[in-house]
Amino acid sequence: MKTENYLLPGLERQLEFLLNNFKSAAQSILVIGSGCEEISKELSSHFNAKIDLIVEDYDSLLNSKLLLENSERITVRMMEFEVTDFDNSSFDLVYAQASVSSTKRNKIVKEIKRILKPEGSLCVGELVTLRKDYPPFVQDIFDSSDLLPLFIEDLEKYYIERKLTVLVKQNLTHTLKNYYLHSSRLLDKSVDSLSNSEKSYYKKILNKLSHESNAYLNLGGDKYIGFVTMLLQKVQS
Repeated sequence: MKTENYLLPGLERQLEFLLNNFKSAAQSILVIGSGCEEISKELSSHFNAKIDLIVEDYDSLLNSKLLLENSERITVRMMEFEVTDFDNSSFDLVYAQASVSSTKRNKIVKEIKRILKPEGSLCVGELVTLRKDYPPFVQDIFDSSDLLPLFIEDLEKYYIERKLTVLVKQNLTHTLKNYYLHSSRLLDKSVDSLSNSEKSYYKKILNKLSHESNAYLNLGGDKYIGFVTMLLQKVQS
């Protein structure tokens, strides 16, 4: 797997984690979040399954459709993650990489439980805080991306309280430095290749990514921000 194809916190390591630990069949799979096109392709190939990919905004929808135009077994749609159009008990497996750690987490996790089949599985990757006290620049990163990370020691408890069994977990905090380095390099390359009108259009995204990368790499963000992935199973009620 090429790192640049999985430019999300956790990089390609969350997908590797899932494939190494999930040995069941999965005929129905949902992937949540933009930037998951290559992940969707890998899951479709590995499980020989059709994939549903949902994104939250129109620009992400257009981008995903372009990247997946030759992938007949992957359907991408725009939906709010906390209020999807899927029926109860629709999926054997839900995959969410850095797309749950938001201020809407409670509603998103509740929705994931609703659409998971009995004993269905969730592979989730969450940004976490490594300390309960952190400086304003870290809070600025969270606020700019509408993030509400949990303290790392509270993450497992959070999911257990919501009737999800933690099967296995892995701390992938060490991947964040490479994620921000790759993001920074991609940002520099993208800025050089964009037209003036494109720079204006993507200004907000580029500024946010630049700010996050600089804060993490140069201001000591690595002391406060982590990333953990878990494989969980829905508890039958």
